[in-house]
Amino acid sequence: MLGKLLLTLAVIATALLYVKHRNQAEQKIAADQNGNLQTTSATSSLAGRRLAWLVLAVLIGTAVSVYLYRWQDNHKILTVNLYRENQSGPVSYRVYKYQLQSRQFVTTDGRQITVASSERMEIIGLD
Repeated sequence: MLGKLLLTLAVIATALLYVKHRNQAEQKIAADQNGNLQTTSATSSLAGRRLAWLVLAVLIGTAVSVYLYRWQDNHKILTVNLYRENQSGPVSYRVYKYQLQSRQFVTTDGRQITVASSERMEIIGLD
């Protein structure tokens, strides 16, 4: 996830540098021509910069929102009940969602539990 975010930021920075370079070239052309064209170029340059900053803010805001949503979802605490053949009641464990795998999990207090094929596993709180 962090790699994707850094790649996105690198692409955005490259695009901003390209726009800046293009705007400087347009300003040089406008300086060579009459004053009216220079004013128009400066106005469009300002609008382009505002648009670039707006797009950048939306992209960063979206990336941060998705990251926070995934982090919050992965750190949701689930209850795992294991039913064994020889016991009358289940054994309950509290597990973070990201620690839950198909036949094993790590509890919130750090114990690694492997579920045997003869046990039945019930997960409470998984949407």
